[in-house]
Amino acid sequence: MKHLNAGLAFAATLSLFATVAPARAEPPKNIVLVHGAWVDASGWKPVYEILVKEGFRVSMLQEPETSFGDDVTAAKRLLDLQNGPTLLVGHSYGGSIITEAGVHPNVVGLVYVAAHAPDVGEDEAALGKKTPSVLGKTEGAIKVTPDKFTYLDPVQFPKLFAPDLPREQAEFESRSQVLAATQVFSTPLTAAAWKTKPSWGIVAGNDQIINPDLERWYYERAKSHTTVIPGASHSVYESHPKEVAEIITRAARSIDQPATR
Repeated sequence: MKHLNAGLAFAATLSLFATVAPARAEPPKNIVLVHGAWVDASGWKPVYEILVKEGFRVSMLQEPETSFGDDVTAAKRLLDLQNGPTLLVGHSYGGSIITEAGVHPNVVGLVYVAAHAPDVGEDEAALGKKTPSVLGKTEGAIKVTPDKFTYLDPVQFPKLFAPDLPREQAEFESRSQVLAATQVFSTPLTAAAWKTKPSWGIVAGNDQIINPDLERWYYERAKSHTTVIPGASHSVYESHPKEVAEIITRAARSIDQPATR
């Protein structure tokens, strides 16, 4: 009888552990890519194609760049459409967008690609002035329209934004810019998702739009898993799509989410 009671107690203990042990789900299959200022989502195509072949469901945000609030709202709208846990990826100014929008409940991780990652109350314009880039030191490179929208001087675009892209491609992008309202760069953030969610950061070693030292500082502060791609320009997502896609893939597959009961 004692042996029977001991066996029943052991079985009950096993049953208890089986009850309380958290079930594990597959890593997130949804990825949302967010572009930066002056460009659009078409630049993500090389990365998109690799991620799709890896089995991910990839969506790309086309933010209007009319105000920071409009861009964050557009990101949240797209996140609402995701069918489960989502990895949110941002390039350049897109890093500010994912930092604010990343508090969305569907977001389980963030990837910064040569991107800004301000804290609450900070804005990227002020931070950029503290650690200026080549762009910041190039007088007249940023043009402003009478109604306060900005664009990068098309003549200087290839050497500043995309020096490691084919010349024809860089010139095309210089003529297809999405003009960005001046306020998108100077609106203080009200949320910082990297404080509560895991993050990864890519430093573009030859970035002339954002100082690589600023990128390193952002990622160190956020305790991001950081990778440096030597010699890469600000257009690293286009010039080094394999490396960028590999980091995004690794990030997605390392996020182990508790299964919903």
